[in-house]
Amino acid sequence: MTEIAISSTTLPVGSKGRDASGWWGMLALVATEATLFAYLLFSYFYLASHSPPPWPPNGAPSLTLAIPGSLVLIAGSVTMWWGERGIERGRRWQLVAGLLLSLLLGIAFIVLEGIEWAGKPYTLSSSVYSSLYFTITGFHLAHVLVGLLILAVLLLWTGFDYFDENRHSAVSIGVIYWHFVTVVWLAVFFTFYIAPRLG
Repeated sequence: MTEIAISSTTLPVGSKGRDASGWWGMLALVATEATLFAYLLFSYFYLASHSPPPWPPNGAPSLTLAIPGSLVLIAGSVTMWWGERGIERGRRWQLVAGLLLSLLLGIAFIVLEGIEWAGKPYTLSSSVYSSLYFTITGFHLAHVLVGLLILAVLLLWTGFDYFDENRHSAVSIGVIYWHFVTVVWLAVFFTFYIAPRLG
C-alpha cells in the first residue's frame, strides 16, 4: 500500500505581495473612492465660483482643531508604515505597536473632528457651503471609521499569529487604505481650510 506523507507544518495560504488578489482589489477600491472625492471637491469649487461673496459665508474655518487633526492622521500613516516595516523584518511586536498607535491616532482624529462639528454655527441644511462641508467631511469620516475597522481586524489577526516576514499581504493592503484616507484628508483640508485663505 502507498502511504501519504502529511506535513506537520501549516501550509501558507494566499499569495504574496502584488500577486495577492486583495492588493489589486484595494487599488481598484482606492481608485473608485478617489473618484468620488474628486467629484465632491469639484462640486465645492464649482459652487464656490458661482456663489455671491463672501465664500465661505462665515469666513474661513478655524485651523485650531484642523491642524492638530491633520498631524494626528499623518502620524497614523507613519506608524502604520513603521508597523508594516516591522513585520517585513519578522518583528511582530513592531506590527502590534504600529497598529495600536494608528488605531489610537485614528480615534483621536475622530474625536477632534467631532468637537469641530459640534462647534460649527451652522447645520447640514443651513446653506450650500454647510451642506458641502458636512457631506464631504462626513464621507471622509466614514472612510476613517472603515480604516479603523480594518486596523482592528489586522490587530486581531496579528494576535492569532497570522503574519510573518513572508506572509503579510493583508497588512500591506490595509496600509494602502490607511494612506489613502490620509491623502484624501489632505485634499479636504486644503479645500476647506487653506483655499479660502488664498482668496
